[in-house]
Amino acid sequence: MSQEDSEQQNDPQSGTLELGWQRQPIVSVLGHVDHGKTSVLDHFRSLGSERQASVMDREAGGITQHIGATEVPAKILNDTCSAMTGGKDFNSPGLLFIDTPGHHSFTSLRSRGGALADIAILVVDVMEGLQPQTIESLRILKEKKTPFVVAANKVDRIHGWRTKNGRSFIESWASQRDDVKQFFDEKYWKLLGQFSEHGFNIERYDKIRDFKSNLAMVPCSAKDGEGLQDLLTVTVGLAERFLEERLRDTLGDGEGTVLEMKDERGLGKTIDVILNRGELSVGDTITLVGADGPFSTHIKGMFRPKGMSEMRDAGDRWESCDNAVAACGLKIVAPNLENVLAGTTLRQTNTDEAREIAEKEARKEASISVDIAEEGIVIKADTVGGLEALAFELNKLDIPIRMATIGPVNKRDIITAQCAENPLNQIILGFSVQGNSEVQPKLEGTDAEIKFIGADIIYRILEEFETWRETTKNELDAAARENLVYPGHLLYLKDHTFRNKGPAIVGMRVLGGKVHIGQKIMKLDGTPIGQIKSLRTRSSEEVKQGSQGEELAVAVMGPTVGRHIEEGDEFWVDIPASHAKRLRKLDLSPIEEEILEQITKLHRKQDHFWGR
Repeated sequence: MSQEDSEQQNDPQSGTLELGWQRQPIVSVLGHVDHGKTSVLDHFRSLGSERQASVMDREAGGITQHIGATEVPAKILNDTCSAMTGGKDFNSPGLLFIDTPGHHSFTSLRSRGGALADIAILVVDVMEGLQPQTIESLRILKEKKTPFVVAANKVDRIHGWRTKNGRSFIESWASQRDDVKQFFDEKYWKLLGQFSEHGFNIERYDKIRDFKSNLAMVPCSAKDGEGLQDLLTVTVGLAERFLEERLRDTLGDGEGTVLEMKDERGLGKTIDVILNRGELSVGDTITLVGADGPFSTHIKGMFRPKGMSEMRDAGDRWESCDNAVAACGLKIVAPNLENVLAGTTLRQTNTDEAREIAEKEARKEASISVDIAEEGIVIKADTVGGLEALAFELNKLDIPIRMATIGPVNKRDIITAQCAENPLNQIILGFSVQGNSEVQPKLEGTDAEIKFIGADIIYRILEEFETWRETTKNELDAAARENLVYPGHLLYLKDHTFRNKGPAIVGMRVLGGKVHIGQKIMKLDGTPIGQIKSLRTRSSEEVKQGSQGEELAVAVMGPTVGRHIEEGDEFWVDIPASHAKRLRKLDLSPIEEEILEQITKLHRKQDHFWGR
C-alpha cells in the first residue's frame, strides 16, 4: 500500500468515507448441526492443486467447536466459477471463510463469527428444513444485519437425484427426471414457507430478478460437489455488488479477531488471528485482551497458512511474512501471549492515543457476560465464547452459576464447588478444559474430590450433567424419604387383635401412603395413640415399612385395646411440622398429597402456622 493511501482518512466536511484497497470478503458459515457446514468448506479446500484433507474428520464428534478459517485464493475462485461468470474474473482477491460452530448452544461464538463476517452462508439440509439451530442462526444474522445466501444442501438425498462432481445446479436441474424435480419442488416450497414464517423471502437464485428483495437459495450437494460453484459465484457476486464500501473500508490501524492461542514447537506461544481491517507488520505494537485485562506487546514474527490450509490444522504449512494486509488469516509470534483470551480483538497500537483507546475497549471485552449467583455450580472453558455459550445453555435450564472462569480447573474451583450448600451444585463443568497438573488426579476415579464433567462438545456436557443431576436428586430424595416421617393412613381390621397391650399388636391395612417403624400414630381427630415398634407381614416376616394396600401385624407401644383403640378405627401417621414442609418439596403421589393435606388441616386447627 502506498504512503498516499495510508494517509487517506474520513473527510469531516463531506462526511464521506475515504476508501482504501478492496479486501477479500469474510464469509461466515452457519447452520444446524450435521447439516453440512464443514463438508461445504472441505469441498472448497479440495479445489485446485493444493488439496487438504477433511477437517471435519478431525473435529470432536465431527462438529466444529471453535471458529476456524480458510482462505480461497482469487485464481482458484475464478477458475472454479469461470463457467458461471462467462470467464470474467471477480474483483475480490479471494475469499476468507470462517467456519463457526453449528450446535445451537454456541450462540456466543456464532455471534462473534457473524459480527466479523461481511456475508454469510446458511447451510440447510433440504430434507430436514429449518431446525431450532437454523432458526437461531437466522436470529443472529438478522440481529447483526449480515446479508446471507442459503445453501440448500444434500439434494443428493432426494430420491432419484443424479449428482455429478463439479457440475453446476443449472446443468444438474436440466438432467433430472420430471418426477425427481417434483420431489425437489415439494421440499423447496416447504423451505420457502418456513423462511416466510420468520420474515424472510427466499427464492432459487436462478429465478431471482431483484436480489435486494429476495434471499438467494442455492441447491447443492457438499457430499458430491454439485452446485458449489453456483454457491461461490452467488456469494462473491453479492458481496462485490452490495458491500463495496465495506470491503474497501480498510484504512486505519490494524484490527483482527484472535481465534486461539497455541504453543508452537520452535516458535513458543503464538496466536491465530483473522485480520479484518488495516495491515500489520513485524515490529508493530499490538494491544490484546488478557484474563487480567488489556496488555500490549510487539510482533516478533508473522506467518500465513500456505495454499488453502485451514488455520487450526495447517501443521508445518506456514510461511513467514513481514507484512500482512486485511483480510487474511495470520499466526503471530509475540512475547507474553500466555493469557490471551480467544474470541477477543487484536488492535494495532503504535501510538499512545491508539493504545489508550484500545485498552478502554479491551476492558469491556475482558468482562465475561455471565450472571453469577450466590449459590450455584462452577463452570470452566478455554475461551470467553465457550464459557458464555455454556452459561447460555445452563440459563435455559435454570441452573445457577456461582463461578465462571477461563482456563484449567484449579484448587480454588474444587473448593468453591465443595462449599456449595445444595449437593446438586457440588460439581464442575468444563468445556474443552481439564484440571491443571496439581488437581487433575483429584478429578478422576472413585476417589475424586468433586464431580467433574468435561468434554469438547457442549451438548455432551449437558447430557451427562442432566443424567448426573437426575441420579443425584433421586439418591437425595431416597435418603430424605428414609429419614422423613411419611404420610400414612391406617385401618384397624376387625377380628385382628393379637395382643391388647404392652405393646398392643393388631392387624392393620395401609389405606394410603406409607407406615414405618418408629413413627407415631394418632386418631383422625388428632388424639395421640402411640409409637410403632414393629411391623410383620402375614408370613411373620419382619419389615421396616408398609405401603398402600398391605396388611400387617402392627405392634404399637402406648394404647390398650378396648380403652384407647377399637377394631375399625382409622389412624394418621403423626407427621412433625418440620417434616411436612420438606415433604411438600418431594414428588408425592396424589393420595400421599391428600393425606398430608388432611393432617395439615387437622394440626392448623390448633396452630395456624403448622408446617409452613
